[in-house]
Amino acid sequence: MGSLWELLWVALHDCDAPMNILSALSLARVPALAFCILGFFWGAFAASVPDIKAALGVNDAVFGLLLIGNPIGLVTAMWLAPRVDRALGARGLQIVTGCFAACFILPGIAQTPVIFALCMIAMGITSGLTDVLMNARVSELEALHKRTLMNVSHGMFSVAYAISALGTGFLRDAGNPPVVALGCVAVIGLLLATRLWMAPVVVSDEERTGAGRMPWVIVLICGAIVLVAFMTEGTVETWAALHIERTLGGDPLAGALGPVMLGITMAVGRIGGQGLSDRFEDGQVIIVATLLAATGAFIASVAHTPMSAYIGFAVLGLGVSVIGPLGLALVGRMVPPAHRTEAISKVAVMGFCGFFLAPAIMGSLSELFSLRVAFAFVGVLSLAGIGLVIALRRQVARTR
Repeated sequence: MGSLWELLWVALHDCDAPMNILSALSLARVPALAFCILGFFWGAFAASVPDIKAALGVNDAVFGLLLIGNPIGLVTAMWLAPRVDRALGARGLQIVTGCFAACFILPGIAQTPVIFALCMIAMGITSGLTDVLMNARVSELEALHKRTLMNVSHGMFSVAYAISALGTGFLRDAGNPPVVALGCVAVIGLLLATRLWMAPVVVSDEERTGAGRMPWVIVLICGAIVLVAFMTEGTVETWAALHIERTLGGDPLAGALGPVMLGITMAVGRIGGQGLSDRFEDGQVIIVATLLAATGAFIASVAHTPMSAYIGFAVLGLGVSVIGPLGLALVGRMVPPAHRTEAISKVAVMGFCGFFLAPAIMGSLSELFSLRVAFAFVGVLSLAGIGLVIALRRQVARTR
């Protein structure tokens, strides 16, 4: 508890935090735009899930399985990303993000389960490439400027996610189909993608030869930390609207406010976490954040009104917000520069698989039991992050 109060005290009394945040955002401004594009799509998609699922005419378990098409695409992206990064150079982030934005409309026009699954594979490949390259660029900027930039960059994803989910909620409430919201964010994404020119750090042949072997244990542990964080986050993004509308009897706008609440609090947590990362050891922040995330999931699981569910999603969002970015930052700092893009690609794809492996599990638990039981499972799952942090500390000590 002492660590928790110390973290909260610093977060509330750090007078230099606004300037530190603006400074970090200025340094990471190019990849931060890519994070915004990613957030715009997933916010619109999360708020549209009830309508998309209804159009497909499938139950929770089948819908959860259809979403596995995305991690299938992500695995492909893990293999492609380092090659694409080297081949496209400074235009790489711009091109892959533009391809991702061009695919935004696909889930909204899919009319059969098979077509929807194929669309999700396409989304997985393009979003995975975007995710790996933008995180690699942030990691390179961190190494160049000797400061943490992951939290504020991921915070821009959350800001865009909340704005997009809220706008989609209004469009749904007015009777518009999902394709309208997805089409709007596709246009925004394509326009922003034109600004994403950024050259990657060039690694010499001597550096590549002297880098040694990939530190696989560290990569896998960091990947597992990000996986648990994104599994926790993904369940709320995909199932929060359904939980509020079906379990708690909310209307479409009330349902959309579930993902909105998550996006807002994750933005606050990530942007506020920028200052905490400069003052506290990353593992300590992750442990405290994990406890908050688990508490929020348990509150959501026992909620009896939309408002109490919003409180749970808010607490969960504050906790889970910093875990994924710190996991990616850790692996970027712990591997040699020659292995950085490849290591981040593996950690990022492991993490993003969580966005769709967890909803698949959630769908099965919801079908067998209820969404309340499924959200309680998320609370238990998130606690695994504590054990992973302890394992990472031991591995680093052993390596040294």
